[in-house]
Amino acid sequence: MAVTEPEPALTTAIALGANLGDPAATLTALRPLLIQELESWMGGPEPLLKLRWSPLFRTAPVGGPPGQPPFLNAVLLVERAASGAALQNSESWPDPLDLLVRLQSLEARFGRQRLVPWGPRSLDLDLLWCGATATAADQGSPLQLELPHPRLRQRTFVLAPLAAIEPGLVPPGGTTTAAALLQQLLAGSKETPPQLLPGRTGWPEWGASLLE
Repeated sequence: MAVTEPEPALTTAIALGANLGDPAATLTALRPLLIQELESWMGGPEPLLKLRWSPLFRTAPVGGPPGQPPFLNAVLLVERAASGAALQNSESWPDPLDLLVRLQSLEARFGRQRLVPWGPRSLDLDLLWCGATATAADQGSPLQLELPHPRLRQRTFVLAPLAAIEPGLVPPGGTTTAAALLQQLLAGSKETPPQLLPGRTGWPEWGASLLE
């Protein structure tokens, strides 16, 4: 399989998940709101921006209290074109901490409560990476952000959607494709594999390059 390593400066990835209420309805309702926040974060609609949505997956909870319902998970891969005035005039993506604040605001809008570590969630949004930015978590800050996400290579509920978007995609900071990482995890674990769900109204075709 050919390895398609994304240019770190040209991609940002966000993991989406929910296991309370109607997760499919939640993630579908989230899409236009997340697009609005991304456009605001970028300073306006970005003509060279492509949004690639993974299909939805049903996954088993990882950690947290027992008896949780399964999650619905997806990933949004945000790509900027490899050339063009908009990119040439920008040395980097906007502040990832600003994006994190926006993601947490969306979580709160959908009723997210942080009561138990890895507990049930009405909405969970994780910034997996943001361009070539590498950060360590600041223990003195209420906003804990480490990029690339330190556990993205250990989570099948992240790797399965990434591999569905592009099997040869190599997450920043490593050399192994998302598809290969997923197979390695599943081969050495009794974890139930993520279940690919059929398409649904309001959710784009897998990996499609869409602006809405």
